[in-house]
Amino acid sequence: MVTLELEQAAGGIVLGIDEAGRGPLVGGVYAAAVTAPLARAAELLAGDWRAVNDSKKLSEKRREALAEVIRNTADCTWCVASASPAEIDRLNILRATHLAMRRAALGVAAKLGCTNLPRAEEPGLWQAPPDDPFPCILVDGLAVPTLPFPSRNVVKGDAKSLFIAAASILAKTARDADCLRLEALYPGYGFAQHKGYPTPAHLEALNRLGPCPEHRRSFGPVSQMTLF
Repeated sequence: MVTLELEQAAGGIVLGIDEAGRGPLVGGVYAAAVTAPLARAAELLAGDWRAVNDSKKLSEKRREALAEVIRNTADCTWCVASASPAEIDRLNILRATHLAMRRAALGVAAKLGCTNLPRAEEPGLWQAPPDDPFPCILVDGLAVPTLPFPSRNVVKGDAKSLFIAAASILAKTARDADCLRLEALYPGYGFAQHKGYPTPAHLEALNRLGPCPEHRRSFGPVSQMTLF
């Protein structure tokens, strides 16, 4: 059940972060970060965000509607970021996912007015001015050591934390939108249907057409092919 217990326990400025797109063979991996003042978040949980949940538990239509609500909520600060297929191939999928999460966290921090923020590609914590509030991150799944602020990892956090659940919806819908872009650029693969995952239809299209420029070359079904 999604609640605000984790956010309230952390106190202060709390960001929820989740990712989407680690398993597909094509396109970038996406991450989203979401925050709101805790008093406002309590109102949202009882009102406009009452249906917010783990994105995997929502229908596509419901996800899209909730993403629109989240993006247009007053006092909600959010950012969606990604790491490209080239970055995935260069770094590996885990490190690229962490980079996307760091980018999303820094994007929210910039919108909140934090200054002297590090570049996403430069590891390390933000060096906060003495009087600035230091954001805290709740991140879904395993620990992410490269985040720019102190963090707590929450296993299955997208089904427990309101901010992580909201982030899961924004990350998933952003990645799905990118699959529609890929469908228009590279017709014939079926990206709009299978969203880049290694389904039989996708693997058949790969064998027939070869990889497109945005396939992840380091992923097994693609790396085993010779049509580069």
